Amino acid sequence: MKRLLTKARHRDFQRLWWAQLISQVGDRIHQFALIALAAEKAPHNTSFSLAKLLACTIVPVFVVQPFAGVFVDRWDRKTTLLVCDFARAGLVMLIPLGLMDKASLVPVYGVVFLIFCFSRFYLPARLSIIPNVVEDRHLFAANSLVSSTGMVAFIIGGVAGGFLVDHWGARQGFWLDALTFLISGILLGRLTLRRACLKREEGGPRSVSVWREIGAGMRYVWRHPEIRMVNQLLFILLAAAGSVYVVIIVFIQGAFGSVTKDLGVLAVVLGLGLLTGALAYGRWGRRESWKTVTLTCLAAGGGMLVIFALGVARWPSLWLAGGLAFLWGAVLGPIFIAANAVTHLVSEEAMRGKVFSAMEIVIHLAFLSAMLLSSWLAGIFEPVWILIVAGVGIMCAAAWAWPRMAGKA
Repeated sequence: MKRLLTKARHRDFQRLWWAQLISQVGDRIHQFALIALAAEKAPHNTSFSLAKLLACTIVPVFVVQPFAGVFVDRWDRKTTLLVCDFARAGLVMLIPLGLMDKASLVPVYGVVFLIFCFSRFYLPARLSIIPNVVEDRHLFAANSLVSSTGMVAFIIGGVAGGFLVDHWGARQGFWLDALTFLISGILLGRLTLRRACLKREEGGPRSVSVWREIGAGMRYVWRHPEIRMVNQLLFILLAAAGSVYVVIIVFIQGAFGSVTKDLGVLAVVLGLGLLTGALAYGRWGRRESWKTVTLTCLAAGGGMLVIFALGVARWPSLWLAGGLAFLWGAVLGPIFIAANAVTHLVSEEAMRGKVFSAMEIVIHLAFLSAMLLSSWLAGIFEPVWILIVAGVGIMCAAAWAWPRMAGKA
């Protein structure tokens, strides 16, 4: 893995890596700014206001994502990444320039929706371009580094977002987010992709209708056994993540009496755990079946969520919460690396954008439906009980999936 980040012949991957790191740091700061804005505008109903803001980040998955995968496979992927970065920078700037000062959050909802419409093209383009900048033999290492980058960004963004937003306010968070998109776009503008891959993509048929390509992509995902298994595992994981995302924010705010500061600390520690798990899998993970690893990590993640909820509710110590968050991240870290690497290896070049778009639809459907349900339940039940039920549900889902997936070739 070290060679990918240091050798001159991997310069394109290094530019992609740095661009992702910088823009994802901005994404984390953006999330904290949205949390602070929701708390400011609706202090008595933060859970539901935050859920509505987050819904605006997810709804584009169902509106735009089916088309995004088709066009990512048709368009130049580098150009797609550049347009998305610069467009998102401009849209983010609109929030601190005046939209956040309005009495209603509706204009902010609209801008957030548009930002994430561009993100729907950006993500499959970024994931699909990885095999265009590294050889197949480096794909597991490259995916480990890419996933690790997201976790490093999670850590840095947790520090910057948690503390800067807490001290300086949401406005500065949005300005920093816009700046990171601009820097990312400049770095991506220097990419030079492998010509062999570009020629295969340019030679593909473009006379087929978009709707037929969407259908072909969905059939491909459903009929390919390993890609279908990846989607099933990610559905379980993201349903669990959605069920706890808003609730755990309110739970931590209530336990420690701050809006973003302690949340930022725990985000950093969770990110360190995710990074540790990801790097460990990148180094040793191929010794075990990816199905066994992901199912084991899924079950352990559910158990850690139960322990975290019970432990912090009984002893609201930041040290205890941090230790449990680190362990929780460590057991979840390998899941996305395994899923992305396997998808890269088994997907056809011409189908890659559609495959990753289909995966985005599956996981966001799981996340959104679970998030809205849990944010509504948070008005009826104590957050700690929702977290415990979610953790038990994850363990049960992993136990159900084990004989159906782990034993398959």
